[in-house]
Amino acid sequence: MSTTEAVPRDADADRWADVRDLPPSAKLVAKVLDYNETLSQSQLAEETLLPPRTVRYALTRLEDEDVVESRFSFSDARKRLYSLKI
Repeated sequence: MSTTEAVPRDADADRWADVRDLPPSAKLVAKVLDYNETLSQSQLAEETLLPPRTVRYALTRLEDEDVVESRFSFSDARKRLYSLKI
């Protein structure tokens, strides 16, 4: 018998609890942000292959759940950069 304990999968599940009931597009955007850390809306549309309008909707839903944070891009103040809080 092994004396080491396995890390429970519940820790990862709790991390995504706020996203679980969101639409599939929001889940996809959250997962892409999880892999890439910080992306603009156009980069998210390119990575997810979703239309820009769907990405905007997904980001709005994620912001409503306080899962993502946004900030202005230093290179182009017209763009916002998004990253996960979780």
